Amino acid sequence: MDPRGLRLIVFDRTCRSARLPLSRAWRAGSWLYRGLGRVDLVLGAASWEEALRWLAEARPTTAPIREVQIWSHGRWGRALLESDALDEEALLPGHRLHAGLQAVRERLRPSSLWWFRTCETFGAVAGQRFARALVEFFGCRVAGHTHVIGFWQSGLHSLGPGEEPGWSTSEGVVEGSAEEPQRAARSGPAAPNTITCLHGGVPAGF
Repeated sequence: MDPRGLRLIVFDRTCRSARLPLSRAWRAGSWLYRGLGRVDLVLGAASWEEALRWLAEARPTTAPIREVQIWSHGRWGRALLESDALDEEALLPGHRLHAGLQAVRERLRPSSLWWFRTCETFGAVAGQRFARALVEFFGCRVAGHTHVIGFWQSGLHSLGPGEEPGWSTSEGVVEGSAEEPQRAARSGPAAPNTITCLHGGVPAGF
């Protein structure tokens, strides 16, 4: 374990279609990351309740969480485990995920990172609003993407306490508008703030 805290990955274990079995790719990627010493523990989850419970209870429970990476599907302003959505509403008291999020928050520190490696979660107006709400709720840096991601992962941006988003709400929106997006751009080496799935961290300045 990293002396600064646990590094954790949650991936969606339900994406097993014959055409695009992403759960298999995410599982293999997590094995690679463990082999490279980039992560301490990994969970394949089918719901946010399951994921948040594990994040709150990952051992040793006395250790802070240094980093959380979420490998799953996403849309503007939300991240999905199967069809279960984590969005801005989940941060509000009374929501079914609120208590689980609070429990995870107790293990985060101002130096922690919560990273959605999901499609377009931080894109458009909804994505920026979600990013701001997450920072306020968790009190740490959060990161996410504005593009559809795969091997190439474009539109990577992070936001920390006291900061304002430095990316445009129209970044990555190719159909519709920033207020009502319809389709996001695919990632590629020429797109803004691009890494690959082999990159283990958020580059400085992103």
